[in-house]
Amino acid sequence: MTQVLDQGVDRFDRPRVDKFEARRGELADAALETLGELGFARTSLREIAQKTAFSHGVLHYYFRDKVELITYCVRRYKEHCVTRYDEIVAQATSGDELARLFADALVDTMLADTAMHRLWYDLRSQAMFEGELRPTVVDLDRQLEAMVWRVVARYAELCGVGPVVTSVTAYSVFDGLFENCLIRHLAGDGEAAERLRSQAVWLIGSLVRS
Repeated sequence: MTQVLDQGVDRFDRPRVDKFEARRGELADAALETLGELGFARTSLREIAQKTAFSHGVLHYYFRDKVELITYCVRRYKEHCVTRYDEIVAQATSGDELARLFADALVDTMLADTAMHRLWYDLRSQAMFEGELRPTVVDLDRQLEAMVWRVVARYAELCGVGPVVTSVTAYSVFDGLFENCLIRHLAGDGEAAERLRSQAVWLIGSLVRS
């Protein structure tokens, strides 16, 4: 009897849960531009409401505060980002092809999703001071580390060799390269994108045995 009741609740509640999450996603997407422009410290739910078509009351109904909204936005984007690179890993048939596709994807996302990446690095820095941000940042960092490692491990496999670094090191060097090129791109460096592309290809080759 309990099992029947539980199944009934699940059946009737799921559409409401799905609709609630869909609405949260819609609000998060609308807020991203403002968040990327102003950063964590200068953004409030009221500020976002003023720059979007949604009222402060609506935002506050779906998100407790700006921390919940910002972490939701970043998690939503980063988890989607992970699947993009997994598709590249599955698609590539040689080490050279994988290196090229990976480098192209890094450049594409730096140029197309600049505000989102700027927000991520801002959030990660703020997590050193804001304890409530730390669990999300640590979790996403681990997901991104695992994503980069899948690329490096597959590259090594396709080349018939093995990695010479740990997953933490591989993630750290790629993350450092990406962040540096992003900063230069934001500063108006017209060569930042091609530098990221060429250095990413070189870097992945340097992480495996020759």
